[in-house]
Amino acid sequence: MAALLRLVGWPTRPLLPVVQVWDFDARRWVRALRRSPVKVVFPSGQVVDRKPGAGKQPGKAAAQASPHVQRLKQPLQVPPSQTHSTWEESGLRYDKALPGDKRLSSVMTIVKSRPFREKQGKILLEGRRLIADALKAGAVPKVFFFSRLEYIKELPLDKLKGVSLIKVKFEDIKDWSELVTPQGIMGIFAKPDHVKMAYPETQLHHSLPLFLICDNLRDPGNLGTILRSAAGAGCSKVLLTKGCVDAWEPKVLRAGMGAHFQVPIINNLDWDAVPNYLPTDTRVYVADNCGLYAQAQTSNKASDHGWVCDRQLSKFHKYEEEEEEEEALETGASKGWLPELEVQSYDLDWTEAPVAVVLGGETHGVSLESLQLAESTGGKRLLIPVVPGVDSLNSAMAASILLFEGKRQLRLRAERLSTVRSYH
Repeated sequence: MAALLRLVGWPTRPLLPVVQVWDFDARRWVRALRRSPVKVVFPSGQVVDRKPGAGKQPGKAAAQASPHVQRLKQPLQVPPSQTHSTWEESGLRYDKALPGDKRLSSVMTIVKSRPFREKQGKILLEGRRLIADALKAGAVPKVFFFSRLEYIKELPLDKLKGVSLIKVKFEDIKDWSELVTPQGIMGIFAKPDHVKMAYPETQLHHSLPLFLICDNLRDPGNLGTILRSAAGAGCSKVLLTKGCVDAWEPKVLRAGMGAHFQVPIINNLDWDAVPNYLPTDTRVYVADNCGLYAQAQTSNKASDHGWVCDRQLSKFHKYEEEEEEEEALETGASKGWLPELEVQSYDLDWTEAPVAVVLGGETHGVSLESLQLAESTGGKRLLIPVVPGVDSLNSAMAASILLFEGKRQLRLRAERLSTVRSYH
C-alpha cells in the first residue's frame, strides 16, 4: 500500500494536519453558535444587520423589550405599598446596611467597654422587652439595629422620632449578641439619669423607706439579680459605691430583667457622697458575714451562728497591720480601730426608721467605710444564721432574704399604726 502511494505521488502524512485543522474549526464553530452575532456577512459580500429575535436577546435588552421579563423582575423593586411608606408619612425612615458597613461594629466596641461607655454616656440594650421597658421609663434612644422591620413596628412610634434606624443582617446581630437566642434588635441609649426617669406608678406606689447600698459587688450576674430583688421588694433607691461592677454593663442588664427601669440606681459613688442620697434619719445596717468578729471577742460560741468568713477577717487584719505600721492607732494591740457594731439576727426588728442595708461582695466583703457609716447612724450588723460548716450565702441570696424581711417588718409596722389610728 505504501508503495502504491509513492507511485501515485501522494504524501504519506497529510491526513494528520487535516484532522487537526478540522478539530480546530469545529471548536471555533461551537463557540460561535453560543454567541449573538451583530451582523451577518454572506459569501457574496453582502452585510446584513442582525436584529435579535425573541429568546435570543441580551439580558439588558430582554428586560426592556419583554413585558414578561419585566413582570418577573418587578417584585425585586418592592412596590410603594410594601416599603416604609407608612414610616415616611410618620417622619421615620430606616437605612439598610450594605456589605462592609462598619456602624454596628464601631458602636458595639464603644458600649461594651466601660471606659468608652462612661466617656460616651451610652449603653446597650438588647431584646424587645428590655427596650420597651426603657422607652416606657423615659430612656432616650439614639440608634436601633434590627433584622426585621416588625421588631421596630412593635415599639411606640412617638419614641422613635429622630432616632437612627439601621436594618442589618441577623447574622451580624448574632455575632455581637451576648444572648443565647438573639432577638434580632439592639438599641443604643443615652445613659439614663435617675432624676429624669419616669418609673412605673405601681412601683412608686409600693415603694418603701428601704434603701440598698452595694459595696464591692463585682459579679455582674449577682448585681443584676440583686437589682431585681430590690425592685421586687420595693426599695426606694439602690446606691452603688466605687469598686462595684458597672450597673449598665450588658450582663448586669440581662440579669436585671428590666429592674434598671423600675428602681432608681445611682452608680459609682464615693462613700462621702452616700449620705447625700439618704434621708437624714436613715439608719444603716451592714449585712456582713464577718459580723461575728466583735462578738467573738466576748463569746466562744461564735461558730455556732455560722456565716463566718476567714478571708474577710484576714482583710481586717491587713487594715490593722497597716495602721500599726503607720502608728496611726493609739494602741496597736487592741481592735479599737474596727467600728464596734452590735450583731443582730436578721429576723429581729430593725426597721423602726428609714433603713439602708449595705451588702458586700463574696470575695472582698464590705469596706471599712461602710462599717463607719453604720456606726455613725446607730446601725448594727445583720446576721443570717446558717448550719455550721456551710460557706457564706451567695450575695444575691443574702440580699433577697434581708430585703424581703425588711419589707415584711415594714408592712407589719404599717398595719399596727393603722390599727392604732383606727382605735383613736
